[in-house]
Amino acid sequence: MRETLKHLALAVMLAQLVPLCHAKEYPHRWVFVSRSLRNDADVAQIERIVKTGAEHGLNGMVLSAGIDRLDRQPPEYLDRLRRVKEFCEARGVEIIPNIFSVGYGGSVLSYNRNLAAGIPVRDVPFVAAGGEARFVADRPAEIANAGFEQYEGNRLRGYRFHDRPGEVSFVDSTVFHGGKASLRFESFGRYEHGHARVMQELDVQPYRCYRLSCWVKTDGLKPDGAFRVQVLSVDGRNLAPYDPRVPATTDWRRVTMGFNSLDHDKVRVYAGVWGGEAGRFWIDDLQVEEVALLNVLRRPGTPVTVRNDKTGELYEEGKDFGPIADERLNFRFDHDPPRIKLLPGGRIEDGARLRVSYYHGIGVNRGQVTVCMSEPEVYGIWTKQAKLMHEHLAPARYLLSMDEIRAGGNCRACKQRNLSMAEILGDCITEQVAILRQANPKAEVLIWSDMLDPNHNAHGDYYLVEGDFTGSWQHVPKDLTIVCWYYDKRVESLGFFSSHGFRTLAGAYYDGDTLDNPRGWLEVLNRTPNAVGIMYTTWQNKYELLAPFADLLRR
Repeated sequence: MRETLKHLALAVMLAQLVPLCHAKEYPHRWVFVSRSLRNDADVAQIERIVKTGAEHGLNGMVLSAGIDRLDRQPPEYLDRLRRVKEFCEARGVEIIPNIFSVGYGGSVLSYNRNLAAGIPVRDVPFVAAGGEARFVADRPAEIANAGFEQYEGNRLRGYRFHDRPGEVSFVDSTVFHGGKASLRFESFGRYEHGHARVMQELDVQPYRCYRLSCWVKTDGLKPDGAFRVQVLSVDGRNLAPYDPRVPATTDWRRVTMGFNSLDHDKVRVYAGVWGGEAGRFWIDDLQVEEVALLNVLRRPGTPVTVRNDKTGELYEEGKDFGPIADERLNFRFDHDPPRIKLLPGGRIEDGARLRVSYYHGIGVNRGQVTVCMSEPEVYGIWTKQAKLMHEHLAPARYLLSMDEIRAGGNCRACKQRNLSMAEILGDCITEQVAILRQANPKAEVLIWSDMLDPNHNAHGDYYLVEGDFTGSWQHVPKDLTIVCWYYDKRVESLGFFSSHGFRTLAGAYYDGDTLDNPRGWLEVLNRTPNAVGIMYTTWQNKYELLAPFADLLRR
């Protein structure tokens, strides 16, 4: 009896180990590749990746290469795409285009930059004089002690706090950009969180646009790119997610960013480092100014209104004032905004005080710009591109690049629909699938998981989004294949989508130095119903582990 129990326990243990040691036979065994196809070197690199993958059993390549703007590509690009297609076909590797991004809207914005998601600015004051109307702030925002020249010892006046005066933060009267002092940070790596920040609370006006800048000098700062400027509401909402990409060591350089106050009348401006490890840096000449019409958007869903402040009379573009546009419209805050030109014979008289309302675009983090999902022109662009993709590639599958949608829901086009952001997103994805299946009715469509995943980004209070993505998974086609990529939530995410009847695929690896990440995914995939594959996913073009990754799938 005891011997029988021992054998039974051993059998149970071996049964539990099987999923760890033997992968299922997955139909989709892919590799992710991002190349511009601007030169022949891109083709050669893709061929090496495909050759390695095919030799080790991979059968698909998700290709991010501007494939959803084929009519904007030169003839040389199309020739390179043809060569890549032929090379892949000869080795039994299908191409899955990565397309139709909203969160990273470069393809759509290459057709019309005004299709960016818009954030409202309301009732900005302008004064008419000399044939123009110019912005004149009615309550300017102001940084107190902007040059860090008012202090007692190492404690600054006018600031809500700066981390550990005399231990981490020091007033420096020998190294400065302007005036006679700067604020230096060092030795922050000795402390648990590595914080090295200065913060001031400012009075602002709701729904106004502001430009914020400071001068920064760094010396051996670690981790690389650690310096940030952030603007938070009093309740903690990040109003300006921005990465200025300051090098680890650099002489004085200006960091400039912008933010919209939204519905807040106070904001907290932070500059410095979170999670710093080593090095030192200086901050000086912190400034803020209200700006108007910078990165103004001109599309049906983002109207500009100009009215008389006293009488409320609305003025007409093209009759009372000239066309308003930001000729640079780069979604940054590094240029001057346009002025309003008054037209001869118009109703706007010198001295008139105006109130101007409009919508502006903004770049997030490293310049990521979201496209508006409610503007019809966007879908016309995608419809044309779907036909071209089918003509040039005729792919059996597509991956919708619908991840990390950081803005939306604010403009008139979104508001007039009376839909939640979850419904707007679901409607957008549903229409994308329909567009692709107009070209190929049998196309399998996959999508990145995060904006549909309650364990990831499908929730409220998300970046600059007005509204809530909760429940977005309820509004998309059920035959989508969901590409899950959040490793820490792989159990929850794969289980969630599987329980709702979706097929799943794992976006694995993510540039580590071992295969622990893919092994972890396989462990969960092997016990997930409707799991159809796994993909070697790199953002840093690291393919050294591609062959051993593929070999994991054949054990």
